[in-house]
Amino acid sequence: MTGDLAVEKLKAAGWTMVETSGFLSLVGPLWERVASGEHEYAILAQDKHHNRRGLVQGGLLMTFADRASGMTARYVSGKPTLATVQMDTHFIDSARIGELLMSKPRVIRATRSLIFTTTEVTAGSRCIATASGVFKILKSDS
Repeated sequence: MTGDLAVEKLKAAGWTMVETSGFLSLVGPLWERVASGEHEYAILAQDKHHNRRGLVQGGLLMTFADRASGMTARYVSGKPTLATVQMDTHFIDSARIGELLMSKPRVIRATRSLIFTTTEVTAGSRCIATASGVFKILKSDS
């Protein structure tokens, strides 16, 4: 799946592009949708995501898991500002350029100051990576 055809297929399946800036705008586009009441995220592995072996760079998988988990933590907690305190990632399989990578994070526990998450990054039916994160709820500047 490449280019405009991929974008049209994502839109037809209910995905919307996440507005981003900074580092993530260099990595994305990132896609999101809500299915059965759960937030799902996707990123299409493009040529810019390849490592020296021509597969998807592990740093992309880590960035994707972090962003998806953080967004889910924010939605579930209702808190606007969070920071990643810890993210543990385990690489299970290789992802290939052209594959659609998906993440369906879930909140394991939320306290007054921390939110604990877990997710799998998948490509089709294959688990590519697992990640668990801890996010700190920050005080709003306003």
